[in-house]
Amino acid sequence: MNGESLWSIFVNAALVNNFVLAYFLGICPFLGVSAKLETAVRMGGAVMFVMLVSSVCAYGINLVLLAIGAPFLKLISFIVVIASTVQLVEMFIKKTSPTLFRALGIFLPLITTNCAILGLALFQTNKGYDFGQAIVYALGAGAGFALALILMAGVREKLELASMPNAVQGTAVALLVAGILSLAFMGFAGLGA
Repeated sequence: MNGESLWSIFVNAALVNNFVLAYFLGICPFLGVSAKLETAVRMGGAVMFVMLVSSVCAYGINLVLLAIGAPFLKLISFIVVIASTVQLVEMFIKKTSPTLFRALGIFLPLITTNCAILGLALFQTNKGYDFGQAIVYALGAGAGFALALILMAGVREKLELASMPNAVQGTAVALLVAGILSLAFMGFAGLGA
């Protein structure tokens, strides 16, 4: 059991150890979906939901695997749960909002291979969080992921209106902005324990 407070776990996951801007996990959807604010908000919500469900399932799977003496099956079990959860989210979005489904494109199924989701499951089990702490950790990590997406999308939408040399338009400016955002989030490192 870990003795951290819930607030500390949430702030550490969302700001101090942000999965995208501090750990550099989940960069593919971060760069791919952050061109428009509306898409980024919805993708952030989808990732947050998948993180929450994966966290709950990873907690249960970890308990079962430790009880039967098979902790070596953690990784494959987590991957199966994440893939299943993403498929459910994908089917739900396709049914309820076909336009969002088309807007997210290939990045929605790529949540399955998003290393931030798998990292969440592995980090929480390695840190020894209890059930409540695991939920708060997932919410904090999801909120941090969504925050990074929304910040990046906001900046990229503003940059579309700016005049820039051709050499830095597109991917180049997106990578520059991502680096600057990452440096800004490194300023939160002093808040961590």
